[in-house]
Amino acid sequence: MLPKPFDLIPTKAHHPRRFDKNGLVFRQGGKTRGLFFVIDGCIELRRFTEAGQTITIHRARSSETFAEASLFSQTYHCDGIATCESNLVELDRSIILEKIQNDPNFALAIAKRFAQQNQYYRRKLELLAIKSAEDRIYTAIVDGLFTGKIKAFATDIGLTHEAVYRGLAKLVDKSLLIKTGRGKYAPTTTAKNLLLI
Repeated sequence: MLPKPFDLIPTKAHHPRRFDKNGLVFRQGGKTRGLFFVIDGCIELRRFTEAGQTITIHRARSSETFAEASLFSQTYHCDGIATCESNLVELDRSIILEKIQNDPNFALAIAKRFAQQNQYYRRKLELLAIKSAEDRIYTAIVDGLFTGKIKAFATDIGLTHEAVYRGLAKLVDKSLLIKTGRGKYAPTTTAKNLLLI
């Protein structure tokens, strides 16, 4: 079952999709069918420059949506590629648009979800702009982005997993973090007090 507000969309608009690693979800210039909800896995949205370079413009992970702009476009503006085995639900474009037009509560709920997702992405961009690895790791933990999976966390914040291991160890040594369990860290009382100053 999908979370709100997608649970309000008729099930006839839900199309389960499974992709192997490197599977093509859609191609740049292809006709849009709808947006996607990630059950599990990871999808990269890649755009190609005229010089032939590949630019990753977004990574969508579990419980996130992607290709939201496809609701208002006739073609996809990038490629969607599965970077690992991924299970998605494709949500039919025409049915979602009809639901938005005819159900004000759904329209508000989906607008709120997209706004919150956009806010999260903006915060992530701010995080990636932090040059110091230790500061970036610490800020990400305070923001609740660390789930205990080092490699996924490292990818999310644009660092190597080796740099994250080193950064965590240094932050513990400096008494800014305390290890609360396997793969679990929290700011120390001292660090929390510093944040309030």
